[in-house]
Amino acid sequence: MSAAPTISAARKSAFAILLELERGRAHADELLRAPAVSALAPADRNLATALVLGTLRWQILIDEQLKAFLKRPNAKLDAEVRIALRLGAFQLRFLDRIPAHAAIGESVELAKRAGHHFAARMVNAVLRKLNGAAPRADALGKNSEELALSQAHPSWLVERWAKSYGLEAARAICRHGQTQPPLAVRIESAAVESELTAAGVELAPGALLAAVRVVVGGDVAATDAFRENRLRIQDEGSQLVGELAAHVFCDSDKKAAKILDACAAPGGKTLILAERNPEASIVACDVSSKRLDQLKERLANFAERIEFRLADASEIEENSAFDLALVDAPCSGTGTLGRNPEIRHRLQPEDLERQAARHRTILGAALRAVRVGGRVVYSTCSLEPEENEQTIAAVLAENADARQISFAPAIESLRQAGILTDDGAVRLESSLTAEGALRLLPGIVPTDGFFVALLERAGSSTSPRSA
Repeated sequence: MSAAPTISAARKSAFAILLELERGRAHADELLRAPAVSALAPADRNLATALVLGTLRWQILIDEQLKAFLKRPNAKLDAEVRIALRLGAFQLRFLDRIPAHAAIGESVELAKRAGHHFAARMVNAVLRKLNGAAPRADALGKNSEELALSQAHPSWLVERWAKSYGLEAARAICRHGQTQPPLAVRIESAAVESELTAAGVELAPGALLAAVRVVVGGDVAATDAFRENRLRIQDEGSQLVGELAAHVFCDSDKKAAKILDACAAPGGKTLILAERNPEASIVACDVSSKRLDQLKERLANFAERIEFRLADASEIEENSAFDLALVDAPCSGTGTLGRNPEIRHRLQPEDLERQAARHRTILGAALRAVRVGGRVVYSTCSLEPEENEQTIAAVLAENADARQISFAPAIESLRQAGILTDDGAVRLESSLTAEGALRLLPGIVPTDGFFVALLERAGSSTSPRSA
């Protein structure tokens, strides 16, 4: 009796993770950091990650291509069968180094072991036909509908981006969403950079910030510097938000003595605020007790200056208590589709107004929490106007004592302090909106997508709402 066919540890893990995601039970980054994946050999861990994220990125196009080889294209397949087909199709279409027999054979075996012996024959037939067919041309499309399919994005999202930013910008956003974002590390000393280089980690300069390096080769997670927390992994756009928040009083003699971080977890921006404001006390809030515990652990070195508070950001009770508030609002995340590709499969158009309504409530509470002359930095990793410009406009209309301030002085201050590179300052200046907010479009600026605005509680005597 012959032995049962084997399935690689990487494909087993990828199949299990994609099945969990299909059922809406978790997020890809959480599952890829789970102990079961961390215990894999490095090569298997890397392949599992590539299979999960790649299949999610290309799922819309893969499903459309698979339909051509299904006898009943519109029939609803069991989740395990869908995942087996998608995994095999992704390997056949997008991974040159995977032998076709391995991609097909192990996908068939995954369907069998999930209890779908009859459907496994269909998986085998469909994947073999797909492998024999000519690959679809990688065109970006003449319009938003063609672009959406070719780059495996929801058509309603791409149509919105084309309308808001133009078709060329929409193409750049989609291309960014189909690639693995660079691994950005925050390095505060030349000694740590030299240590990483000596350990075989290849680094390149970041796009905006002087302290950022992009990993272009090697395993930074295997270094002593990473294990001993002497560097931090954080998207450069996310770091920029923290730096901007720390420099909002650069155009005055005021300083932030008391800071509110209204939606603090996971804490990367809170860390920057604490480092750049060594005399300030900080209240760091989060609505999740689990995330708050993780925040406490991450910021343990600053525990004497930080009050960790389990609280809903929309229900902040203090009035006029803070000099500065940071509202890094939980949002749709459409600026992070390269990093979090499953978002495109879960987000619906009606979710945007629901998110925006919550943002307006949180931002209004933050404005009340700062003193007259105090400032609020509002940021999202969304590309959608409802969560960005429209939220700011609505809050300004509801708060006569608030005005919007341009980030131009903060950009120049960061450049003069050597925190922002000269090229980074030029990039940011070109990303300022007419109102002085920053709009970072992924693919145009080499970071995740962000929107950042600065408001001031100016007092009833102040009439202008922008400067």
